[in-house]
Amino acid sequence: MEDYTAWTDEVIGKIRLKMAWSSEKNKNKIPYTTNEYGEYDDKADTSREWRIDDGINWWTNGFWAGIQWLLYQDTGEERYKEIARISERMLEQCFSGFYGLHHDVGFMFVPAAVADYRLTGNDDSRKAGMHAANLLAGRFNPAGRFIRAWNDLEQDTRGWVIIDCMMNLSLLYWAWEESGDPRFKHIAMMHADTVMKYFVRPDGSVNHLVEFDPVTGEQVRCYGGQGYEEGSAWARGQGWALYGFMISYLHTGKNDYLDTARKIAQYCVSNIPESGILPLDFRQPKEPAYEDSCGACVIAGGLLEFARCASANEREIYLRAAVKILRAIADERADFDDSCDAIVKGCSAAYHSPAHDMTMNYADYFFIEAVYKLKGTGKLLW
Repeated sequence: MEDYTAWTDEVIGKIRLKMAWSSEKNKNKIPYTTNEYGEYDDKADTSREWRIDDGINWWTNGFWAGIQWLLYQDTGEERYKEIARISERMLEQCFSGFYGLHHDVGFMFVPAAVADYRLTGNDDSRKAGMHAANLLAGRFNPAGRFIRAWNDLEQDTRGWVIIDCMMNLSLLYWAWEESGDPRFKHIAMMHADTVMKYFVRPDGSVNHLVEFDPVTGEQVRCYGGQGYEEGSAWARGQGWALYGFMISYLHTGKNDYLDTARKIAQYCVSNIPESGILPLDFRQPKEPAYEDSCGACVIAGGLLEFARCASANEREIYLRAAVKILRAIADERADFDDSCDAIVKGCSAAYHSPAHDMTMNYADYFFIEAVYKLKGTGKLLW
């Protein structure tokens, strides 16, 4: 098996240097993306007028704290713990507002409060995590055995389910393991089973969004979501599915989840371009040829988790695929100097969105996490 120690040491050294000043510069913010000057925005800025599901309720708001916890595990430096907790305290404000909260409370609180509790035993963080877990469990639809996506903002979404939520199940598994209350596990597994049945296609590609009748639980239709069209294969959605089913397998030991992750991993590996730079959608047209570095980093993390659990004769295949993606990001899409607060560039929000070639704080999170994972540094926070 190839030794990646020298490469990971080199990249980790660059990450440490970059984040030493970027974390300090942005310690009082909850960033999402950077502007034309390379400076982070601030989702915690109360002087701005946000939508109800934006601002402090924005779904990526846990990843800035998550990056700090990754660095804390790596360096042991107290400043990263302190910066993570600044972000965590601001994030807890969304509980009192309530209406802007959604299915992504897992993304918001697992890398922040739950990570804090796992690493330090902070009881206030445990309380925030359990609060979020109960909110997520409250979105469960027993007729369809799924966790509802979004709230009614511009249309009726009572029966909508998205592949992203496979990652949010981590919050429910933690709550079950922490409290001993099996309802959290039951809800998470019923949702995962529904996704396995209605989202994952025979070839390992996945739907992004499936609508069910919220009263009967019957499937209504599928949508292309953030991908190119219905029936396509949005790359970041492939990553959420792969990584998400690995999380469900690691917490439950249910082999069906590992087999499903294998199917998705095979599809991803068979569609990685020679360059290692991933398209936004694996089934998008040749033009416009959008890419998504964020989806690439999520897929790499999922492949590394699958490789750890795969049989000996397939492990190297998935490990090499993950490294190929990470090398392409580090060599072609990473900014390690002081011209930009973020690291990973070349991200896209959605195929039909005007936002392309941007930075995203969770791209940085999954890139840094994957490099540390390859090195063997720190606990898995999911």
